[in-house]
Amino acid sequence: MIPLRDITSYLEGLAAPSLQESYDNSGLQVGDPGMEVHGILVALDASEEVLLEAEELGFNLVLTHHPVIFGGLKSITGRSGPERIVKLAIQKDIAIYSGHTNFDAITGGVNSALADRLGLVDQQILSPISGGLKKVVVYVPHAQVELVRQAMFDAGAGLLGNYDNCSFNMEGSGTFRGGEGSQPFAGETGVFHQEPETRLETIIPAELSARVVSAMCAAHPYEEVAYDIYPLENKDPLRGMGMIGRLENPMDEEVFLGFLKDRFKASVVRHTALLGKPVRKVAVCGGSGSFLLGKAKAKDADVFVTGDMKYHQFLEAEGRLVVMDIGHFESEQFTRELFYDLLKKKFPKFAVRLSETEKNPIKYF
Repeated sequence: MIPLRDITSYLEGLAAPSLQESYDNSGLQVGDPGMEVHGILVALDASEEVLLEAEELGFNLVLTHHPVIFGGLKSITGRSGPERIVKLAIQKDIAIYSGHTNFDAITGGVNSALADRLGLVDQQILSPISGGLKKVVVYVPHAQVELVRQAMFDAGAGLLGNYDNCSFNMEGSGTFRGGEGSQPFAGETGVFHQEPETRLETIIPAELSARVVSAMCAAHPYEEVAYDIYPLENKDPLRGMGMIGRLENPMDEEVFLGFLKDRFKASVVRHTALLGKPVRKVAVCGGSGSFLLGKAKAKDADVFVTGDMKYHQFLEAEGRLVVMDIGHFESEQFTRELFYDLLKKKFPKFAVRLSETEKNPIKYF
């Protein structure tokens, strides 16, 4: 068995809750963080059928993409679907955890899975987030700078696009005088001291600030560590919404439509008028992606694959690309496999299964 908090900590280390959209409610929906988990059932949605399936398997954690609690629940009487699901989960002592738009917003998340399904190469975030990065600057004695730098990298600092271990280093001189009760690493108490130091700068995701600073201070030799943290407006190339990439071999639009239907087991694909040109560059967004149509056009995508497009939003394609709506469920169904693979990689001997009762709630005639 594994404590629930160990599982949620792992998932939130991959996709921090702070990355979710303002309307979202990712995270632990039902359950005690301290409870022992003895099996995980993975589904797109928590339903009564999925909870009963978990109970039959002897599992007590359901991991979903969509949160069961979206708006606030004012009562749990069983009058609505979410109330019934929450009530049943509590009765059966089954925890529910949801990784929603925070898993949409990371490289290697929902949209990466969608792009991988299409075989896209040279993948990039379609709409990178801004304001999610910080710069940390610390002053370290020359002899210890490698140790401190590596500790910061190990804690998640120094990632920049496809590069890691990124830092800037500049040599200088630091001065200090230790007061009464101090135990200076260099120099003597009460005596002015000048120490050759390296100014070490690196970049960190905002949500890792505490972890990186803790690792930095633990590795640093000084009693009092001098450091600064600056907010940045830089776009983060590793986090944001949607994904864009290219097909290794361009396809005719009609061929791509058939390929898309096959890869996502879609009964139907709603689309704008075909433009009579090869499909090379493809933008994708799982779920409801209409808000990214402008970004897909700006990045010169030939096709934008998503779900839940409305009538007037098809008009916004303006003949500049082909919008292909495969449906909400169809575009996110492989999120289950994403979660499954992540959990099995981290907890290889633990019981994890994909739900066999879950079905697409939308039917086509």
